[in-house]
Amino acid sequence: MPRTGRPSKYSTEIADEICIRLACGESMRSVCLDKDMPAMPTVWRWIRERDEFRKQYDRAKHESADVHAEEMVDIADHGEDVARDRLRIDTRKWVASKLKPKKYGDKASLDVDTGRDIKITIGGDSDVV
Repeated sequence: MPRTGRPSKYSTEIADEICIRLACGESMRSVCLDKDMPAMPTVWRWIRERDEFRKQYDRAKHESADVHAEEMVDIADHGEDVARDRLRIDTRKWVASKLKPKKYGDKASLDVDTGRDIKITIGGDSDVV
C-alpha cells in the first residue's frame, strides 16, 4: 500500500526552494506548511545531517536579515495601526539583530588604540592604561 503524505526525500530542488523562500524572509514554519514541502522535523534533520544544505540554510537565513530590514521601512511608511506596526517592526528588528549581529545588532563595545597611555582616575586612585 503506497504511503501518502508530504515529500520527505532530499533533493537539491527542494533544498533550493526552501532556501530561496527563507532568504526572501519566509519562516521555516510557513515554508513547511506548504503541501509540496517536507515537514519541519525532516528539514531540521537535513540541516543536521547534510553539510552542504546546512551551509545553504545558514546563507539563506543570513540574507533574510536584509529582507527584514526592508520590511521595517515598508511597515513604517505604510502602516495604519501604530501599536501593531510597532510590534511588527520590533520583531523584525530583533530577528535581524540575531541573524546579522554585526550589521543590525546593538553596538556593545568600541576598541580604540591611540598608541598613547591614558591616565584614568577613579575614586582618587589613578592608573595608567
